[in-house]
Amino acid sequence: MSTASVWPLRARSAFELAAALGFDGVEVMVWADPESQSVSALRRRSRETGVPVLAIHSPCLLITQRVWSPDPVVRLRRSVEAAMDLEARTVVVHPPFRWQRRYADAFADLVAELEESSGVAIAVENMFKVRPPGGRNGGVSAFRPSIDPTDVGYSNYTLDLSHTAAAGMDALDLADRMGERLTHVHLADGSGAAKDEHLMPGRGTQPCAELLERLATNGFGGQVVLEVNTRSARDLSQRAKMLGEALLFSRLHLG
Repeated sequence: MSTASVWPLRARSAFELAAALGFDGVEVMVWADPESQSVSALRRRSRETGVPVLAIHSPCLLITQRVWSPDPVVRLRRSVEAAMDLEARTVVVHPPFRWQRRYADAFADLVAELEESSGVAIAVENMFKVRPPGGRNGGVSAFRPSIDPTDVGYSNYTLDLSHTAAAGMDALDLADRMGERLTHVHLADGSGAAKDEHLMPGRGTQPCAELLERLATNGFGGQVVLEVNTRSARDLSQRAKMLGEALLFSRLHLG
């Protein structure tokens, strides 16, 4: 379970809910929450709850451009260091923004260098264009060179199903293009609206069940991480119910 799945609650609540519901571990979204930025605090929460940190999501959102450092290279390096310290095997990162020209020019080489030196998989995530409301095609990409990491080619990919919905992309086709380099999945759903919805799996248009069944059939050895929006929950009990149902959906279709 991604710690982002309990927002606006903090990382501590994510660990506690993951333990109570029986998740195998958490992916830590590094953002404004001070605990998400602290390796020692995350290690303490992991020990207290018995829930391991399986992945680190590097702070590459627009709202996290100054978390750890204003330099995206430093942020990615620190993400890899945090993963090593916490014995997490994966770092999730977005492609560079279009205005990060120097970072973008060196990004592929940086990712390869860090993977080789650390042994951590740096899984580059598919993104989506900004589209006008109701628009099905077109839009403007904020990413360089594109929203599709397979256009460049990396050793490891993250497939995000909320992003494929917002982009109007065929998720199964993208998974096929990623092939054996697909090592990380952000499980969520979307209606195809021009925004990143992170709906519960099975509540939108994305082939969540079919993708999970394919992964199980093909012997997928990576990580499937529930990254959903639970802001509509009235209280902790309702949030736990939403996450628990999504966990059951995931395990059912993964066999």
